Amino acid sequence: MWVDDEIDMLRPHIMFLTERHYDVTPVSNGDDAIELCRQEHFDLVLLDEMMPGRDGLSTLAGISDIHPNLPVVMITKNEEERVMDEAIGHSIADYLIKPVNPTQILSACKRILDAKKIQEGWAVRDYITEFNKIQARMFQPMSWEDWIDIYRTLSEWDVEMDRYQDAGLKQTQHDQHRECNAQFGDFIEKYYLDWVRQDDGPTMSVDVVRECVAPHLSNSHRVCFIVIDCMRLDQWLMIESLVAEYFTIDRQYCFSILPTATPYSRNAIFSGLYPDQIAKIHPELWQKSARDESSRNRYERQFMDAQLDRLGIRLDPEPKYVKVLDVEEARTVSKKINSYYDVPLTSMVFNFVDNLAHGRSESEILQEIAPDEAGFRSLTRSWFQHSALFEIFRSLSRQDCTVVLTSDHGSVLGMRGTKAFGDRETSTNLRYKYGDHINCDKRHAMKIDHPEEYHLPVYTQSTNYIIAKEDYYFVYPTQFHEYQRQYQNSFQHGGISMEEMILPILTMHPKHAE
Repeated sequence: MWVDDEIDMLRPHIMFLTERHYDVTPVSNGDDAIELCRQEHFDLVLLDEMMPGRDGLSTLAGISDIHPNLPVVMITKNEEERVMDEAIGHSIADYLIKPVNPTQILSACKRILDAKKIQEGWAVRDYITEFNKIQARMFQPMSWEDWIDIYRTLSEWDVEMDRYQDAGLKQTQHDQHRECNAQFGDFIEKYYLDWVRQDDGPTMSVDVVRECVAPHLSNSHRVCFIVIDCMRLDQWLMIESLVAEYFTIDRQYCFSILPTATPYSRNAIFSGLYPDQIAKIHPELWQKSARDESSRNRYERQFMDAQLDRLGIRLDPEPKYVKVLDVEEARTVSKKINSYYDVPLTSMVFNFVDNLAHGRSESEILQEIAPDEAGFRSLTRSWFQHSALFEIFRSLSRQDCTVVLTSDHGSVLGMRGTKAFGDRETSTNLRYKYGDHINCDKRHAMKIDHPEEYHLPVYTQSTNYIIAKEDYYFVYPTQFHEYQRQYQNSFQHGGISMEEMILPILTMHPKHAE
């Protein structure tokens, strides 16, 4: 509907739109426009601001009362900022200054009515181009830098695809993801040992503090180091735009050590050591925690202090460490964060994404909210928007500080079971296991018979490890099908996949520090 007291003079514009398949209803006054809105359905209103009788702003209010979600484009000769502010305050879709030419009107109509369809069409074209590029790269020798680039591209397309309903395109993306993960597993099996033996590989969990946190540390500058447990790159991409409102963000990447599980990867971050090195340098801590799998991350503060000491870093006052396990603790930290202003290094661990991943397996409601990876991404963004962690970010953005954020590992949606062979003493994890003489199907998992070469703890002379690849999870042959069904479509970690291993490292500086 086009509302203008001089509507007859706009016939050429209306014909221009009609020729481009827009059905335009001309109206000469605000009262008739409001009445028509009661009687008919319109997708868009073009509304003149200066009309005799009921003016544009009054008409806008009347239309909004009837159809609050109907987009309205205000067209006016009035260039006063006050009028613009009032119109924008009433949530108009666009604001055009007369005289307007037909192309301007067409542009506004396309932007409001057809933008999603046009964007989806271009997205399909762009995706096919990227798809073909990735397929071509898979036939060439790959470096770890190549895998970061491929996973970043796939993750960005995952987030982009969430906006559209093209099921065929999403299936193509899913299939390419699976194909890439199959080759990534072979790549890790071939090169991971070289990375842990030499220093020319990617930034690993053990390097994060030394390479990404320590360079910012001094007694005169504040650093906040945040680890979000089990956060994948695609989940970060869902919340990055929220954080970018307050911070400039430099995004780099690191690889989690194996297994991609909290006792190994997070301890590696805070200690700067591989698990077997922790056992040698801190035997009292590792032995205490080794008896209880769930308690293996109780000593992160001590690990961090020891790492800073080895790096020759002395801070005054001493660094602070905070682990946030539930909502109440998060609220408490949010209220106290400003009191940490004089502390040169504050390390914080947040377990909420990991809790969401595990909670989804046990909650029918969460499974309905997040039935797949797209739903889980959406759930992560919704949680973050209303979380105490976001409030902590906003508080930090008002201070002169550097924020370094990363994750210890990601997660993968387990879809296929594979048989594992072990005894009662074998560990119970679904994506990795260690024990004596354990075995697996080597098509689906990486078997490590010499753990010491991989810097993994050895408990007996027969200790070995198996680590699942792609989206496989371990199930014992006994009652295989029953347990395969039980754990299928659950988020798991500890294995070898791009989602679990390739992690973002964000270095952030406030845009508007006080």
